[in-house]
Amino acid sequence: MRNRTSTTQMEVTSIRLEKSLKESLKSLSGSQGYQTLIRDILWNYVQQKLGEYRPNFSKSDIRATVVATARKDESCVLTGKLIPEGSEMLLALTIHGDFVPVSKEAMSESK
Repeated sequence: MRNRTSTTQMEVTSIRLEKSLKESLKSLSGSQGYQTLIRDILWNYVQQKLGEYRPNFSKSDIRATVVATARKDESCVLTGKLIPEGSEMLLALTIHGDFVPVSKEAMSESK
C-alpha cells in the first residue's frame, strides 16, 4: 500500500479530459474526489507495469473459476506469486465481474 503524499509535495500537472470522462470520474470518486481517483488509477497502472501491483482479493470475492493456460507471466491475485508462462492456472470470475489470474495452489489452500 502506498503512503499518501501531501498535496503541497506534489507537482501541478495539467491534463485534458473529455467532459463525459471527467463527469464519470467525479461520479465514481465519491467523497475522495476525482483527482485522488485519477492518481490511484495511475499508480495502479505504474505498479502493474513494474510488476508490483497486487489487487486486494480474497477467496470470498471469487464466484467461479475456469481452468486456463498462462500465455504470459501472470501474478496470482490472492498470493502475489508468479504464474509462469505456459503454466496451468485458473481464471477467476470475481463478484465485480472481472476475470483475474489465480494459481491452482491458492484456491486449494485453506482460508
